[in-house]
Amino acid sequence: DANGTTWIYKPREKTAVMSRIPLLPYPMILLEKYERDAELRATGKLLPVPSNQKMNAYLKEIADICNIPKNLTTHVARHTFACLAVEYGMPIDVLAKILGHSNTNMTRHYTKFSEQLIGREMRKMNEQMFSDDVFLLNQ
Repeated sequence: DANGTTWIYKPREKTAVMSRIPLLPYPMILLEKYERDAELRATGKLLPVPSNQKMNAYLKEIADICNIPKNLTTHVARHTFACLAVEYGMPIDVLAKILGHSNTNMTRHYTKFSEQLIGREMRKMNEQMFSDDVFLLNQ
């Protein structure tokens, strides 16, 4: 785009709604790694894409190696991304768009609000209230 950001435009699997995803530096490095792969070029793909079943098998293997007792799946990864995005301050409506949700209520099911996030937001509100002299105590 005009800012030099590379985007992926791809229709969503379930809804066929066009998804637009800006690429951060690390994904760009991965794309560069595979850009000359003859097998991928022949199929018209940018990255090797295992099936969902195979990806979940890889995640299970990683969980076993790392002694993670949770059953890791691509769906769990999606939830984790949503929770981290909210923790780092991404607005829920932006996250909904990234996840392909037409309604932010669905997105709210994906996220969990940690005590750290709640505490941070309350501190921000407190700072704004008192720095703007919104509340004047005992005057």
